[in-house]
Amino acid sequence: MDQGTNQILFSLLRSAISGEPISERERGQWSEKQIQEIVSLARKHDLLHLVAFALQKNSLIAKDHELRREIFMAAFRYEQLDHVFRKICKALEEAKIPFMPLKGSVIRKYYPEPWMRTSCDIDVLVREEDVERASDFLVERCGYIRGTKGSHDVSLFLDNKHVELHYDLVEEGLAAASAEVLRSVWDVATLRQGCEYWYEMPDETFYFYHVAHMAKHFENGGCGVRPFIDLWILDHLDTADRAKRDALLEKGGLLKFAEACRKLSRVWLGGEAADPVCERVQAYLLYGGVYGTTKNRIAVGQQKRGGAFRFALSRIFLPYDVIKFYYPILQRHKWLLPAMQVRRWGKLVFRGHLKRSVKELQYNGSLDKKTSDSTAEMLRDVGLL
Repeated sequence: MDQGTNQILFSLLRSAISGEPISERERGQWSEKQIQEIVSLARKHDLLHLVAFALQKNSLIAKDHELRREIFMAAFRYEQLDHVFRKICKALEEAKIPFMPLKGSVIRKYYPEPWMRTSCDIDVLVREEDVERASDFLVERCGYIRGTKGSHDVSLFLDNKHVELHYDLVEEGLAAASAEVLRSVWDVATLRQGCEYWYEMPDETFYFYHVAHMAKHFENGGCGVRPFIDLWILDHLDTADRAKRDALLEKGGLLKFAEACRKLSRVWLGGEAADPVCERVQAYLLYGGVYGTTKNRIAVGQQKRGGAFRFALSRIFLPYDVIKFYYPILQRHKWLLPAMQVRRWGKLVFRGHLKRSVKELQYNGSLDKKTSDSTAEMLRDVGLL
């Protein structure tokens, strides 16, 4: 993907979010020959509906162009998710279980239109001691289908929509410096007006959680473009207190990372000139898509673990702080750790994940020094190494 195509993509995203038309200079860069490249990149980051909206708004596609369908599909997805979101909030109020909506369910209200902020699932936080009662109530009384229980959440499904019932905001040790702040979220949360069990984070805590979640995905191979649009919107809220946000980010060790992300969001959505750090981070993120890539994840993992050998060991023998969430019995009987490692290997074999794991280890051993060095430099630039 050439730099000119990237610039056109971000000029369109800027227009969609700000409501302002693209400039004459940007219009002059547009060519229908580039539309497939732009569509491919936007789809990779789940932003095609915003690109389609901007193309239509700036009269760069015909009124009957097939891309207009992306706008209607995004609006339809939002209505479906919002319907399920309202049902889950009503159910948890009825069950008298304290809960706190997370991520897209909160931030989309700040977008020009809520459908502009797409999501693939619904995230809600409950206290750890309430997670079983909450999931049982939603399954038995409301018709939810129970999925798997992970290290920090329980998956549920309703009307083919995925609900993640979180009981911990600290995920598998990633972005670990933020743990102290995230584990105190219930201490600072306040009840939503008119509700008895629906809690909300104060602005600075929600902002911190957003940045911490970006850092987690960044360390896991990439977080895509959408969180930077979220960040841009949060940074332009009139009610925001930058000093409170930065104080919390400093406490959680994420201020340098947040500054780097703010800079890139200004480059992408504010037209600010990019510096070498932004260019390196942009290349990493655009290549990775919404959920990152194995290549990115392994390159970062090697730097965080101290080399290819230690990274390989960490994948073969999961650290106790990670595996204990998959096998809760370890939290009471740590001496069972070797047996649970063997059990995990068995699951990899019998559930068809062995081939993927072997490929990951093979790639880990073949990662070139240039990629390793550039990854280390980028992580230092953004404060994650």
